[in-house]
Amino acid sequence: MTGFNEIANKLTVQGEGYAAHIPEDWRQGRTAYGGLTAGLSLAAAQKQFPDLPPFRSVTVNFIGPVSGPPVFTSRLLRQGRNVTSIETEGRVEGKVVSSCTFIFAGLRDSSVSVDCAAPAAPAPKDCEPFTPPGAEGFVPAFFNRFETKLIEGARPMSGADRGYIRTWSRHADPASREGIASLLTLGDVLPPSAAPLFKQLGAISSVNWIFTVLMDDPKTNDGWWQVETDLTAAAGGYSSQVMRIWNTDGELAAEGMQCVAIFM
Repeated sequence: MTGFNEIANKLTVQGEGYAAHIPEDWRQGRTAYGGLTAGLSLAAAQKQFPDLPPFRSVTVNFIGPVSGPPVFTSRLLRQGRNVTSIETEGRVEGKVVSSCTFIFAGLRDSSVSVDCAAPAAPAPKDCEPFTPPGAEGFVPAFFNRFETKLIEGARPMSGADRGYIRTWSRHADPASREGIASLLTLGDVLPPSAAPLFKQLGAISSVNWIFTVLMDDPKTNDGWWQVETDLTAAAGGYSSQVMRIWNTDGELAAEGMQCVAIFM
């Protein structure tokens, strides 16, 4: 088992960027798991610009399949008094496969404070595995790099009436359970929220992903995060979903939105 931290720590300088090796157990079909692409892009940006404020948000565009070793190159878009913007491109054999626009900014005093506490949930030990025993070989390879327990909602291809999944999830590798890049990598772990509505196998592909962090230094107990994806709408071969991540204290750590292409 190759953990995320091991992959990120082996980023090596290549030209003006950082090259990564994607192990087979982190792949999803003919590409790399999207969360890994985003997490390595962040790790590469932080290597190139080591004195950044806390990571606040990213817009990820999945442009092409990460079919070989990617090289991540970052450039400074703007550095203001409060906010620093960096763009990181991933390329495979010179072709752009991903583009991330990162926002780094510290917390500020504000008169506006709105809570979004986590829904009630049993402890991870009291929830059943998201992947039924014996079915590990039928899920994308990367999914086995995480421990995921079903809290509420339905599994893919169950013909459910609602596109909703809520789980406890954490990196299977204990050494990869700390750090903001590890959290970003975990943030895309769940199948698209439209998948429970499916009644048969079909191709899907993430188009983009917006991920916003609501804490300077997100922490949780024993690596577990409560992860939710909720289908907003689907039409014309695309779906839109809202994604949330809470820590074990029920505090909202991150929120996102994603567009997914559905080929069925």
